[in-house]
Amino acid sequence: MHIEPGIVDAAKIGLSYATATGAVGVTAKLTFDTMRNDGVIATVLRSLATTAFVFCFFQVLPHHPVGVSEVHLILGSTLFLIFGAAPAAVGLALGLLLQGVFFAPFDLPQYGINLTTLLVPLFAMSMLASKIIPAKVAYKDVTYGQALALSTAYQGGIVAWVAFWAFYGQGFGAANVEQVVTFGGAYMMVILLEPLVDLGVLAVAKMGHRYADIALFDRRLYRAAA
Repeated sequence: MHIEPGIVDAAKIGLSYATATGAVGVTAKLTFDTMRNDGVIATVLRSLATTAFVFCFFQVLPHHPVGVSEVHLILGSTLFLIFGAAPAAVGLALGLLLQGVFFAPFDLPQYGINLTTLLVPLFAMSMLASKIIPAKVAYKDVTYGQALALSTAYQGGIVAWVAFWAFYGQGFGAANVEQVVTFGGAYMMVILLEPLVDLGVLAVAKMGHRYADIALFDRRLYRAAA
């Protein structure tokens, strides 16, 4: 989902600063809410964990340039189910930033674009989770269908934002449309894998139920909503 440098030139990139600022504002609100409900230490621990995971997802896991962007296995729904919306958002923001600073400085001018692309679908997925996962169900007990719906929403949101930035930056010429379609087709293949990863991680979580009270995991992982 790293938009390729030059897709959105300097004359147009200002829009990404506005969208990224909005996304950071939502992240801040979610973080303050989580601190109030679960405590500062728990929120910080979860955010550090997600930051480390996201950095590894971007830097260590295989990723390939396809069309206007790159295909990554981001596991946004996994981070959300295990650590919660706020730590997932913080981890995506900081992990992306660290990867850019230390290994891909050429991506930093597009940071606002990539941040928006990662965070807005996460917020939408969080809203979807509240609709399709009953309050009486802990996240460790989600079904394959629910995990697939979350992954589809997140990955589909990423594809939609990448397409928006590509068309915003380069227009609707045939070559650009082909590049966007190529990226979208490749990226949506992630949907076939991510729900299986979610269920595998959640299966491990079920075996570790004795850790339900530690601060590292989101309380909804083991408990129904209050």
